[in-house]
Parts: sequence; structure tokens; C-alpha cells
Amino acid sequence: MTDNSKSSAGLSRRTLLKGAAGVAGLAAGSGAITGFPYVKSAEPKVLRYLGTAVNQADDITKKLFADTGIKLEYITATTDDVTKRVITQPNSYDVLDTEYFSLKKLIPSGNILPLDAKKIKEFNNITPVFTKGELPNGKKIGDQGTAPKKVMFLEGSNSTKFASSVTEWVTLIPTVYNADTLGIRPDLIKRPISSWSELLNPEFKGKASILNIPSIGIMDAAMVVEAAGIHKYADKGNMTKAEIDLTIKTLIDAKKSGQFRAFWKDFNESVNLMASGETVIQSMWSPAVTKVRSMGIPCVFQPLKEGYRSWASGFCVSKGVSGQKLEWAYEFVNWFLSGWAGAYLNRQGYYSAVLSTAKANMEPYEWAYWMEGKAAEKDIKAPDGSLLEKAGAVRDGGSYDDRMGSVACWNAVMDENDYMVRKWNEFIAA
Repeated sequence: MTDNSKSSAGLSRRTLLKGAAGVAGLAAGSGAITGFPYVKSAEPKVLRYLGTAVNQADDITKKLFADTGIKLEYITATTDDVTKRVITQPNSYDVLDTEYFSLKKLIPSGNILPLDAKKIKEFNNITPVFTKGELPNGKKIGDQGTAPKKVMFLEGSNSTKFASSVTEWVTLIPTVYNADTLGIRPDLIKRPISSWSELLNPEFKGKASILNIPSIGIMDAAMVVEAAGIHKYADKGNMTKAEIDLTIKTLIDAKKSGQFRAFWKDFNESVNLMASGETVIQSMWSPAVTKVRSMGIPCVFQPLKEGYRSWASGFCVSKGVSGQKLEWAYEFVNWFLSGWAGAYLNRQGYYSAVLSTAKANMEPYEWAYWMEGKAAEKDIKAPDGSLLEKAGAVRDGGSYDDRMGSVACWNAVMDENDYMVRKWNEFIAA
């Protein structure tokens, strides 16, 4: 995640210095008389932030504090451990950053406080991908799995039931999302790749990899199974036991024939496998492909004819949060949607929830490259200033409308989740 244009960064710095000078003057004028009130008001507004580190970045933390005085205390855990903590220790955090597919586990616990859409300034500008399951241009997108619109709204302020239509009460305020596909090494493959089925092509024996996060890996596997013509699922995100068995058998057969080089669990593992050439085709995330490319190694986030597997994250609040701390939580969410953080995320290859505010915080050439699928007019830099793409490059998969418009399914928690995880572990152990 990352930085801002020089002009706006300079402006915020000047504003900050001006503000600091004003506060210093206030302190000089009032401190002698009252002593403690100034010290008290200068205390940071602290929010305990539980998440998996996808949206965490020092740049974001510093900018948030400079703009609002809110200080984040990160509590980082794996996806499964985040879920356990919400259910068993709801008072151990204030703000939760989680994926939409986790909500089917979290909401029934009653430990999430529904958020009031009326208190979210940019709520009506959130992309309709979340509220209606369609692009801003009205095109409907795939909703197999846990599409955000299915779990976005609750029936009431104290409800633990998802609403079938738009209400005032929101489960998660979206922050970041993406359309995921396979990463490939075009220099080592040397031919076009256009289908998910290539992951199991014997041509890549010992050079393929799939990610070892059951609820996501099974979706990638389903995309492969369907692309290979082995089976057509009613809903890849909610398989029957028989479909789980068939999917896992396909993976085990491939594993036993030596298809897979590795099963990765985190970002850095996937980068290392690809950068070293140990794998030439694998499950991958957009920023990991970007990381490999920034090392000067050819790597493509390959658009495939069957479409993308998508995911989305957002913020919610613990039921234990109230009063002033709840107001800080709303202030934090409103700041996050106001554009600086959205632009930072866009520059990492993710997508922001409110496109208009992110656009206002990006240079026109950046927006054209990341969001409109146009050739870069200038070199494209990462948030940390490092070179990502030279002028003339075009983003893999093209524009926002092309990529999000080709979503086939979303990360999900299946009704048969426990059975699926057991069978997945059999595959990894086979």
C-alpha cells in the first residue's frame, strides 16, 4: 500500500505544520492557566485494529495520525485466527479488517456491531460491485460464492441476519478488493496461456503451484476443474460433498503424478517460487506479481477466458465499542474512504471502494494506467517510489471494467466447510 502525489503530500505537510503551529500557540496561551486540559486533548485517539495485514502499512498509519490524530494499534493474525478471536474475545479489539466471506461465520456470533450507513460520508459513492453486484456502468458480474452484496446488509441495528435488499445497517464497509487469476513466467513458458486448465497441464509437471489456504485454494481448483471440462458446478463457492470429493480427487491425482512443485501459504513464498523459476504457473495475487516484476523478472497476472476469482475486505466494529471510541471508529472509516488510502491501494494493484475519491488523489497518468487499462504515459511507481513499470506498459487484464467485469466467483465459506477443510488437508498430506 502506498504514497500520494508530490503536490498533495506537500500540501498536507504544510497544513500539518500550520496546524502544529496553531496548537503550539494555543498551548502557550492556555497551558499556564489550566495546565492539564491541553495535555489531555493531545492524547492520541487509539483504536485496536485486528486484521491479517492486507491493508496494513506504515504510510497509511502515519497519514491517518497526521490527518485525524487517530493512532492504530495493529493486532495481526491469520484469517482463521482473526475469526476465532472475533467469536471468543470480542472485547480484545475495536476495529476489524476482514474478508466478506468470513461474515457467514462472524455475524451469527452477535459480536459485530452493525454500522449505520448514514454516518458514512461516502456511502452512496461506494462502487455498486458491493451494493448491487454490478459495475458502475450497470453490467452484472458473477456472484458464485460469497459475493459481497449477499452479506453486505443486516435486517436491523441489532440483527444477526443478512438482509436480502439494501438497508441502513451494514456489516462491512468495503476497503479493498481484487480479481485474482494465475501468475505465469512468460519467458519460461514461451507460448500463450488462456485457460485455468493449464495449471494441471502435464507440460508444467513439477513447475506448478496452488495456494494452501483451503477456502481459496478450493476455488482455484474449481476454476481448473470446470475449465478442463471435468465438471460444471452449480456454485463453486458452495459445493456438495460429492463435488468436494471430485475436486480433491482431481488435485490428489495431479499431485501424485508430480504436477505441483509446492503449496504456498503467504505472499513471500509465492514471490520466491516465481522469481526463482521453480514454478512457471501458479495461484498468485496481484501485488506478488508486481513484486516479481519490480525485481526485473518477467511475470504476468494472466487474464483467462473463464474469468477471475474475486475477493473483498472491509472494516467493521466490535460490539464492545461505544461512546467516543465508536465515533473514532466512524472517523477512521470515513478517512479511509476519503481518497488518500484508496489511491495508495490502487497503486499496489488493488482496487479502492470509492473510485471517485481515489481518482482525486492520483495523477491522471496513474489513474489511466491502473484503472482505465491505458498505456502508461510516464513510469509507474509503487507507493514507496520504486519503479513498477516503464512508460508504455499496459496493466495485465486491462481496465477496471474489463477485470471486475470478468469475475466468475468470489471467495466463500461453504455450507460443507468443515468437510472441505478435512478433504483439503488429505490432499496436502497425500
